[in-house]
Amino acid sequence: MEKFTTLAGVAVSLPYENINTDAIIPVSWIVNYGKDLGEGLFGGWRYDSAGKERGDFILNQAPFRQARILLAGRNFGCGSSREEDVWALLGFGIRCVVAPSFGDIFFDNSFKNSLLPIRMTPEDMAAIARDKAFVASSILSVDLEACRVTVPGGAVDIAFTVEESRRNGLLMGLDHIDLTLLHASEIAAFQAEDRSRRPWIYRWEQKNAG
Repeated sequence: MEKFTTLAGVAVSLPYENINTDAIIPVSWIVNYGKDLGEGLFGGWRYDSAGKERGDFILNQAPFRQARILLAGRNFGCGSSREEDVWALLGFGIRCVVAPSFGDIFFDNSFKNSLLPIRMTPEDMAAIARDKAFVASSILSVDLEACRVTVPGGAVDIAFTVEESRRNGLLMGLDHIDLTLLHASEIAAFQAEDRSRRPWIYRWEQKNAG
């Protein structure tokens, strides 16, 4: 899993509430194996019925084609449990989504795939939108080590919180399994003690050893 420490780049705003997984990545892009999910991000909004880009959609405009951060409305990522929505965002180049709230499954899937979801109040998001430096450049900076979002050259400096285990996983580029394996020696010690205390639990090992 790719590490996430700091990120500075273009931030694109889609301030709609309840953007669901079908909007993030339409089913037609998922069932056609081999398609670039990044190209399918918000495919129903980015393309017309003939598959041509809609010039009025923000991700088809400069500088937002190079967006690294997405600013969204409440309940972003609601809907199904598919991971393809996270993969589509990453495939496009987006590594961080900022919103007042998220769909629970999307929120969990993000951390498992090195996408940082940041919960931020509507008031703080409005402060970003008003910042003169941000209006001029559309650039945001995200520092996961310091847990702060700033506008380079601007007045915005907002703290955010992330559960420590999830934060450490992103900083180290480790998923849930990798984080568990950091405690491999402790797990082995527990199993050794437990095997001596309750040997009947481990009889399946003896049966399958040969």
